[in-house]
Amino acid sequence: MRGGLILGEAFSGLRRNASMVISVVLVTFVSLTFVGAAVLMQMEIGKMKDFWVDRAQVAVYMCTSVSTASTCTDGEAATQDQIDAVTAELDGPALSPLIRDYTFETSDEAYQDALAQLGDEYAGIITADQINATFSINLVDQSQSDVISEAFGGMDGVEEVTDQMQYLEPLFSALTIATYIAVGIAALMLIAAVLLIATTIRLSAFARRREIGIMRLVGASNRFIQTPFILEGVFAALIGSILASVAVWAIVQFGVNGYLSSRITFVTTWVGGADLALVIPVVIVIGVVLAALSAGFAIRRWLRA
Repeated sequence: MRGGLILGEAFSGLRRNASMVISVVLVTFVSLTFVGAAVLMQMEIGKMKDFWVDRAQVAVYMCTSVSTASTCTDGEAATQDQIDAVTAELDGPALSPLIRDYTFETSDEAYQDALAQLGDEYAGIITADQINATFSINLVDQSQSDVISEAFGGMDGVEEVTDQMQYLEPLFSALTIATYIAVGIAALMLIAAVLLIATTIRLSAFARRREIGIMRLVGASNRFIQTPFILEGVFAALIGSILASVAVWAIVQFGVNGYLSSRITFVTTWVGGADLALVIPVVIVIGVVLAALSAGFAIRRWLRA
């Protein structure tokens, strides 16, 4: 009976302040959607880093007949002795513990691959000695790529040493900045939601000030008086949280799995159901907890006034 009375008071307050409740629902919905999207974006960045760090290679490009690097002889490609020197260094005791495996593509093999991609009409434009023979190295720990660069950077016959991760880091940095922006917008919207919930509770309390006075006269405790108002804020935020959860699910289901995964083929790991199972409860808990704290603080201050 006591619980039914409290719930009845809470729903009565929601009906009386329908416009404010709708505002709370919408603000909570938008802010928590940003929160969920930001968390999922950070999860996706983590998945992409794990995927590419494991596959990114360090490439050692040998000199060609058109190379202009100081370690190259003008008009001459890397000699077999220079290639053998790089191979010996890779297999040596200093570097071999750092290397998971490596492959070597000769100039002729690279030339054939280039013709396969560009077409046979380029056979008269480029020659095999203009294409780099390349060592492609997979490291045990990609963060140690600088060791490879230092080992071969000044070696005769080596034109350039590149780390594929250096091309991916700007992408990861841009995505991380986008995540921070989404988090910032979400934080501002959550602050707006908290203030709106507090205002709604105060207006609801003011509208029922006579009822509150009567409950005080008959000996009702402060907790009994406060609980319906707190539930008002929690119910409104819960609706917004559920809508945000649906929106986050739709983003993953239709935006990521339905659109991006079919068009961005170089990414093979996308957020999915397992990630949603973690994010959605977080979104709902954030909405409910913030609403309960905001409503509780607002009604306690009003009752002391």
